[in-house]
Amino acid sequence: MPNISIKDVPETWAQALRQRAARNHRSLQGELMAIIEQAALGTQAHQATPASRPSLGSVVGFDARGLPIIRQGWKTIEQIAEEHRKRFPEPIQGGPLAVDIIREDRDSR
Repeated sequence: MPNISIKDVPETWAQALRQRAARNHRSLQGELMAIIEQAALGTQAHQATPASRPSLGSVVGFDARGLPIIRQGWKTIEQIAEEHRKRFPEPIQGGPLAVDIIREDRDSR
């Protein structure tokens, strides 16, 4: 896979890109790849349909600071829960409790 390098990026731009990546829950590399993907494919995140472009997400609202709230996936929580109920119809019985796993890990150090 080819590499692309951009030199002499102004610090204000780099900081703005880092902040954008954090808002989108991505690494800087992931954010840059998303921007390049949008440019290369001629799409915008708000134009994408969930089935065709799930990785871009869609703006579903704005938080108290005015930053966009981005829906990353295309499935609702109800759809995900239903899939899990079909995969695992019976609850798991007799497994260790999370607190016990954490204590064991902590005590082993």
